[in-house]
Amino acid sequence: MKLGGVAFGLTDWDDVERTEHPGETGLAYWRTRQFGDVRVRMVEYTPGYVADHWCSRGHVLLCLAGELRTELADGRVFDLRPGVSYQVADDAEPHRSSTATGATLFVVD
Repeated sequence: MKLGGVAFGLTDWDDVERTEHPGETGLAYWRTRQFGDVRVRMVEYTPGYVADHWCSRGHVLLCLAGELRTELADGRVFDLRPGVSYQVADDAEPHRSSTATGATLFVVD
């Protein structure tokens, strides 16, 4: 990831439009900003959310609230709690997320 041509700026996430993305169950609410080729999101998952797809996009993801379970296609499972992050490269390890309790994430991809 290269972040170029972006001037210093602030983002008040409460002012960014929220879009709804249904999962297999539950909902994800995204607040998204685009900076060149870099997408930055604040994501809220409702309790019971299960992703409806395997994702192959690279991310740096930080859990801010709640608990998030991330499953890799090879069967490994990781549980994130507030203050725990993960990183994965594009097309490296397909992954999908779920949460029993709900979660809020900060994601850069």
